Amino acid sequence: MINQKPFLRFSIILSFLLFLSCKSQHKKQPILSEQPNIVLLFIDDYGWSDIGYRNDTFTTPNLNQFKTESLEFKRAYIPTPTCSPSRLSLLTGKEAIRLGMPRHIAIDPNNPDAEYNLWPKDPVQRPSRNYLPLVEITYAERLKEYGYYNMFIGKWHLGHVGRYPTDQGFDASYGTTNAGHPRSYYYPFFKEKDDPKGFLKSGPKEGDYLTDVLTDNAVDFIKKYNKNQPFMLSFWYYSVHGPSIARKDLLKKYQDAGLKGKYAHHAAMVEAMDESVGRVRKALEAKGIADNTVIIIMSDQGGAYTNAPLSGGKKGGNALGEGGARVPLLINYPGITKANTETNIPVQSIDLFPTLIEIASGKKGEDTQIQGVSLLPILKGKNIENRNLYFFRSYEDQYAAVISGDWKLIKYHSGKFQLFNVIKDISEQNNLIGTGLAIETKLKKDIATWEAEAVPEY
Repeated sequence: MINQKPFLRFSIILSFLLFLSCKSQHKKQPILSEQPNIVLLFIDDYGWSDIGYRNDTFTTPNLNQFKTESLEFKRAYIPTPTCSPSRLSLLTGKEAIRLGMPRHIAIDPNNPDAEYNLWPKDPVQRPSRNYLPLVEITYAERLKEYGYYNMFIGKWHLGHVGRYPTDQGFDASYGTTNAGHPRSYYYPFFKEKDDPKGFLKSGPKEGDYLTDVLTDNAVDFIKKYNKNQPFMLSFWYYSVHGPSIARKDLLKKYQDAGLKGKYAHHAAMVEAMDESVGRVRKALEAKGIADNTVIIIMSDQGGAYTNAPLSGGKKGGNALGEGGARVPLLINYPGITKANTETNIPVQSIDLFPTLIEIASGKKGEDTQIQGVSLLPILKGKNIENRNLYFFRSYEDQYAAVISGDWKLIKYHSGKFQLFNVIKDISEQNNLIGTGLAIETKLKKDIATWEAEAVPEY
């Protein structure tokens, strides 16, 4: 009879060696190999309606294509729809008013380190911060904990030198200045005083267009990236913020189509931005990493021109209208999101912080200082808990709002309220205040409670 003990011992040893081998491989690779790269394209003043598949005034073939491959959030909002606060909320997952920033940064050249500014026409003269405090935790700092390399390109508008992206968790940056917008989209782009780091002098030349210069650097970063770790590229455009100055080769097309003045320039700027989106995507494909890269495209507030059929916009005292606070948001997460899908669940930019953390770590984040919630369930085709979304600005009489499901209540310093069902009345033409709806009482109570908790006293 054959002695089976040697075979049994051999099988046990072989199984053990295979276990050790698998365990060793698991330790060396999986977190880095499984973590996707992330590209966040954050566009300035890009209206919800300024996109080809919603408005054929605009030529956006790359965004149109991206929509067919992605999940579109049709009701995405900015808590404080204006330049600096929108960036604060995106970066920290917090409602900007909780940090005392209800307006854009306005640095006083005579006192550049002043913590707050006042807006001459603000009816309540509420102070607003001039920089993001360095103690605040950014998504870049969190992603670094999970092994990510963070690259920043473009508009910062969250503080001056000493408070730049590389002071807030980013490993490198390009194109960052003190300015909230360029003086021209053609070189030289910025005033000397707004460019203390010398972005003007670091490569661009006469005839260069700002959107193209920034895109060149984004493409170059992707092409040359060779680190043994995933990356997040935060490309925050200056475009399509004013001054409305089109790329010359695109302008005539829109003028010939009948668009007048700055609106022709704006449409051409949108096309140049769309071209940039296409170039970034092609760079990912050429690198062979498109299938392992999450792409997020969002705007920081509504457009400066018409946002029809939405009411309101960046200008005109109605920035908390749908045209000012609702923005484009599309996400493509390969293997997770389904192509050409949409959701009407209301979300805000503060939700991207916990979403990024969950994408990077594979588990829910533990940050308790934020107000945002992870959008991963929605990306996977599921729902999230119903909640109120709150808004706060401080420029004019209109200053606060709350969204609850289909309903939106807008509040004014003068005591006026407006109530709209923004699903049935997307243009906010039928004010239902005083019609006896129970939702009016509820939302008035909700917003008062939120203000007492969230809005700093001065």
